[in-house]
This record gives sequence, structure tokens and C-alpha cells, in this order.
Amino acid sequence: MAFAEGTSVEFEKSIADIISLIKRAGAGQIGQMDYGDKFVIGFKLADRAIRFTLPLATEYEGPTKAGNGRKIDQKKVLEQQNRQKGRALLLVIKAKLESVESGIETMEQAFLANVVLHGGQTVYDRIAEPIALEYQTGRPTVAGLLAGPST
Repeated sequence: MAFAEGTSVEFEKSIADIISLIKRAGAGQIGQMDYGDKFVIGFKLADRAIRFTLPLATEYEGPTKAGNGRKIDQKKVLEQQNRQKGRALLLVIKAKLESVESGIETMEQAFLANVVLHGGQTVYDRIAEPIALEYQTGRPTVAGLLAGPST
């Protein structure tokens, strides 16, 4: 069962809650973009640019009729899935900030995958493929992890 699966909180309210939360944590230069199939929120915190990309539900995949024979309102199902994702993103960011505030992690440790590097890639974007390759081959790929973007 997904966190906040049955939430009635609108997606926009979750985004407003995230903005309020990160502002209280000292974030600035906050921006948000809606691409239809994904939502992006970025901000600057502790001298680091941070970006979260949230994939949105845009296509219904499921039965066309409910158990009682009624037609399923696919648009409402998709809206519900996106409301849930908005609440989950709020939870993720709140947990990362709490981890930092509690001294469990540094800001950079908590947000490392989402730190935006020169050129626009996140740390995750930069290192995901070399890590997968290392697991696949069993050979270290330190050079691949440290190298800049391919040109």
C-alpha cells in the first residue's frame, strides 16, 4: 500500500506545502515546472542546487469497469495517483530535512542524488549507469563515476 494512497489533498496543496517546508529550511531560488508527464521542483539549499523530478500518472492502466459493473472514471484515478505522489514527495523531502536537523546526515548526504551538477545533470544521472555497470561486471568503475559528462 502506497503512502497517502487515499489522500484527498490536492496535488497543488502538496507542492505549496513543500515550498513552505523548504523555505523554512532556508531554501531560495525555488522553481517548479509541470511538463504534463512529470513535475520538477528545484531550489538552492546550503549552497547546492537541488532538483526533484516526479513522474506523473498520465495513462490509465487498469480495468475499465469496477466490480459492481460501473465504468471506472479513469481521469479521477489518475488524479488520485498524482495526489498520492505529491504527498509522497512532501514526505521524502520532510524526512531528508529531519535527517539533517537530527544530525543523522549532512545536507549533502541527505540530498546527494538530487544535487544538480554543472551541465544540469543530477548526481544520480551522472553515476547511475557506472554503478549498474560495476554490479553487472563485478569490476570497479571509479573512473566512470568521477568523469564529467561525455562530450
